[in-house]
Amino acid sequence: MHGKPSSSASPLRDRTYRRLFAAQVIALLGTGLSTVALSLLAYDLAGDDAGVVLGVALALKMVAYVVVAPVVAGFLQRVERRRLLVSLDLARAACVLVMPFVTQVWQVFVLILVLNACSAGFTPTFQAAIPDVLPDEERYTRALSLSRVAYELENLLSPALAAVALLAVSFHALFAVNGVAFLCSASLVLSVTLPAAAPAVRSTVGSVAERLSFGTRRYLRVPCLRALLALNLAVAAAGAMVIVNTVVLVRGDFGRDSEVDVALALGAAGVGSMLAALLLPRILSRLGDRATVLTGGALLPVGLLATAALPSYAALLAVWAVLGVGLALVETPAGRLVQHSVGDGDGQALFAAQFSLSHACWLLTYPIAGVLGAVLGLDVVAVILAGIAALASAGAVLLWAGPPVPGRLPRHRPGARRA
Repeated sequence: MHGKPSSSASPLRDRTYRRLFAAQVIALLGTGLSTVALSLLAYDLAGDDAGVVLGVALALKMVAYVVVAPVVAGFLQRVERRRLLVSLDLARAACVLVMPFVTQVWQVFVLILVLNACSAGFTPTFQAAIPDVLPDEERYTRALSLSRVAYELENLLSPALAAVALLAVSFHALFAVNGVAFLCSASLVLSVTLPAAAPAVRSTVGSVAERLSFGTRRYLRVPCLRALLALNLAVAAAGAMVIVNTVVLVRGDFGRDSEVDVALALGAAGVGSMLAALLLPRILSRLGDRATVLTGGALLPVGLLATAALPSYAALLAVWAVLGVGLALVETPAGRLVQHSVGDGDGQALFAAQFSLSHACWLLTYPIAGVLGAVLGLDVVAVILAGIAALASAGAVLLWAGPPVPGRLPRHRPGARRA
């Protein structure tokens, strides 16, 4: 079905990938609308304690991501990919469609936990399928760039779309829209035939503990993935500062009360990330994976240190754009690094490990950015996070032994020895 397309051709010319990408975009937009609705629901149920509700919901989301992804990889690898993806989409649709009917805060927590448990199973399975749909590496790299752009566009557009929708409907309707989005995603996945995954041998045998830890153990044996884990921590340090403290910097430090100013600041990071993602295929062809991700990692502590001494709102926009570039240079090629390490049918286990371990880093840095920022001040917490990012990035250089690999890397053959 895929033939041997030109490596310069857009991945969207592939029918299967085109539909999968459409499913991803639709689900992302629906989730963005639901995120806005969740904040309004929390205020409706808890009033001034809505921030506590959202904080607990965010923590539950991270816990689900960290815990559930290895479980799915360890016990559901033999379930046919399309069936698993469609089932998880249907379960996510059911969760958000029930949201308008909750009357207690604990019910929100249960639904958030179930919803994100389904996402923790869906995302690594989806990610592991894409390189099999697009076996040409350059097209796969372009697909990673498109996914990053879609993610950033969702961050930028969803609040605006929600604001427009709320002029005509109540926030409960946004949950219904998200439910329909997940149903559309399920139908698009159902409309294609996904390549069968390579037989999973080692990750589906052994004790429960061995099966649960297989992906993580395999991940930590690969030098470039150990380096990627360190860079995940640097990404989480910078990302947490942006996500948690942008509103405090804009309104508190610079006295700008307009919600538009907050949105523009977050948008600056998104624009930097999108530009880097769009240029990534060219950057990778010149620098290779190692130099690209390490460059991104080096930008993050620099941007965080600059945050500790921001003179103006305009400077904040510039620094946030630089952080966005750094985040994209690390996160976008991550799928390539994982895919280069796949062998003997352990692709889903490795993608699940990357998903779980990267979110464990966020689970660590979110409270540092939020709690320490409130107690010690944003200048101090920016320096602390810069130190974490600097140590993590330096650790990545040491962990990823060997010279930089320029340009395109050869695809892995099962059983081949890895440097």
